[in-house]
Amino acid sequence: MNEQNSVLNIIGKVSGLLSKYIAVVILITSAIAFTHPQKFMWIPQYTALFLGTAMFGMGLTIKREDFQIVFSRPKEVISGCILQYTIMPLAAYFLAVVMNLNTDIALGVILVGCCPGGTASNVIAYIAKGDVPLSVGMTITSTLIAPLVTPVLV
Repeated sequence: MNEQNSVLNIIGKVSGLLSKYIAVVILITSAIAFTHPQKFMWIPQYTALFLGTAMFGMGLTIKREDFQIVFSRPKEVISGCILQYTIMPLAAYFLAVVMNLNTDIALGVILVGCCPGGTASNVIAYIAKGDVPLSVGMTITSTLIAPLVTPVLV
């Protein structure tokens, strides 16, 4: 039992350090990937695993009380979803026009702009020490309405 506690303590310390310096870890890893992309060619086959791990990690940061706060602030969740489904598609359209993208690429950019936020937005909220429960609540809400809203916007 003592051995298990020491392993858990080590995992807790490593997790704490990674959480504290996640922005630095991301910047260093990005720089390495940019300069030596061949070292990261194995990663795409594990994308689902990495996304699942990130979502699980975000879930671990949220407590039951956090969701009670989110449900007590429906205006913020709804306004966040409305802004996401207006600003993002408009920004995508604007970029496609300004950059004079060909039709296929412009459609792809606009499609991505019309899709709901995902794990990345929650991770960025966490890194920025933002309101992660609100971010997760908005992601849940925008994902649930995406099958209706995204086709209309595209």
